[in-house]
Amino acid sequence: MTELSPLIDILTTTFAWHGARMTFLSQFLIALIRVRTVNLAELATAFCGEAKPDSHYRRIQRFFKDFPLTRAHVTAAVIQWLPLGQQWLLCLDRTNWKFGSLNINILVLAVAYNGVAIPLLWMFLDKRGISNSFERIGLLKHFLLEFDQKRIQCLTADREFIGTDWIKFLKRQRIRFRIRVKRNTSVSNPSGSSEMAAYRFFQNGRIGEARILQQPRRVWGMTVYVVGMRIANDYLIVITTEDPETALDDYAKRWNIETLFGCLKTRGFNFEDTHLTKLERISKLLGLLTLAFCWCLLLGEWEHTQKPIAIKTHGRRAKSLFRYGLDRLRNIVLNLAVKEREFCWATTFLSCT
Repeated sequence: MTELSPLIDILTTTFAWHGARMTFLSQFLIALIRVRTVNLAELATAFCGEAKPDSHYRRIQRFFKDFPLTRAHVTAAVIQWLPLGQQWLLCLDRTNWKFGSLNINILVLAVAYNGVAIPLLWMFLDKRGISNSFERIGLLKHFLLEFDQKRIQCLTADREFIGTDWIKFLKRQRIRFRIRVKRNTSVSNPSGSSEMAAYRFFQNGRIGEARILQQPRRVWGMTVYVVGMRIANDYLIVITTEDPETALDDYAKRWNIETLFGCLKTRGFNFEDTHLTKLERISKLLGLLTLAFCWCLLLGEWEHTQKPIAIKTHGRRAKSLFRYGLDRLRNIVLNLAVKEREFCWATTFLSCT
């Protein structure tokens, strides 16, 4: 498999696996970038080598059945490959879809990085709806087992991630948070003698004008700062334990995880195309997608320094850094026979930072 040797060699510096597993990982990443779908039959047709697609298909099936690719493997690679810094702004959100009668509902904890978010930990929810406090606390406890609490700059989450036990846990662990609350959430007045719906404190402000309520307020029986503003047809109201001046700016980076989900799905690798039904195997697939996503992102960042992405009239880039890198990398791996030197160069982005 000489055409894949540069990738196999560079991945060996990250993963202490034997040769057959390293070859498979390289094959899978290349095939995923070529076909941009997680459909196993499509991936099998894009594997390098002389074997027939049916043989590659069975090999892929064996990997998902037998090989213990863990979240720890993936997280270790992410930390090696990306300059995430000493403190991380964490984003918590769900992605979900339905395959037949199966609800695939994944709670993801990711770190904001350069306009997107990088998955660190995830948990499958055995239901359709939102997570509960117990599930969120469990995911954060896993994080705290692997990383020091001081790693966390703050945690951002949307309106579905509320609950007294959840917020109490974050406060006990001294985890700074910026969590959006519903407009009708009861918030105390400065003296604490009465409460009213949160939006009423902001209803007289101009659209887009941020306001920090004077003094910490009582919300669900806990003392927090409340920051908010009117937005089109709604209110953006965020609670936090400290530094309310930066709460809305930090919370805005929560959107990075929505960008991530778009890249993993329709704008990138079409995660929802999977026909895998066992959650353990879907977890391995998400790990592989994360590795491919990081590679494309790193290449896109470099491409942007050489030829900046055009800015459209609405002020946003014409394409994401991820898509910029994916397009370049896809062009290379679809033409490996004539772009061997470029492929060797592209693999260097996966060397340890």
